[in-house]
Amino acid sequence: MFHPGSRFAPLMPLCAALLLISAVSHAADQESKTETQEAYFAGGCFWCMEEAFDPVEGVISTTSGYTGGDVDNPTYEQVSAGDTGHAEAVKIEYDPTQIDYAELLHVYWRNIDPFAENRQFCDAGSPYRSAIFYRNEEERELAEATRDELAERFGSEIATEIEPFETFYPAEEYHQNYYQTNAMRYRFYKSACGRKERLEEVWGEEAGGLEKTG
Repeated sequence: MFHPGSRFAPLMPLCAALLLISAVSHAADQESKTETQEAYFAGGCFWCMEEAFDPVEGVISTTSGYTGGDVDNPTYEQVSAGDTGHAEAVKIEYDPTQIDYAELLHVYWRNIDPFAENRQFCDAGSPYRSAIFYRNEEERELAEATRDELAERFGSEIATEIEPFETFYPAEEYHQNYYQTNAMRYRFYKSACGRKERLEEVWGEEAGGLEKTG
């Protein structure tokens, strides 16, 4: 039994302090987990959008999937057939202390052809449309502002849609990180599709968008 006058008494404040530090550390960890944000972009092939965003400083993860449609849990075959209204899209989880939404938009625009309607590069049809799916008014305003800036800069109408985000469905597992897990097939597809050449034609040295983020 513990007695206040025993030799263990001085350890009690230390134990209490360690418990407090542990609790504060746990709370900080939990807070850091909730600080991440998500962004949703469609830019044609979602494999290519993952490759574009993965190296961006502040981006934690990318997930290929489907959004913007009206069918629950669509499959790749359903989406690619054009019957569900979905677009191939990428979900981006990011740390807003390292990169903000405006910078993500900067990267996004420079990885798409903003003048192509219902297609991107060699992929044609509404599932391959370019679109920004905003989650709040701030994102909508930023998306519209950058779209208008580009329209003025290029003197041409921007085809990219700006839509409210509703639901994102992750694509099948074999699509995730495809550019890494099937690197040879991916490089052949990307080369045959002419994506790199068209991006450079539109954006010049800005193609890819990494010159701003790092």
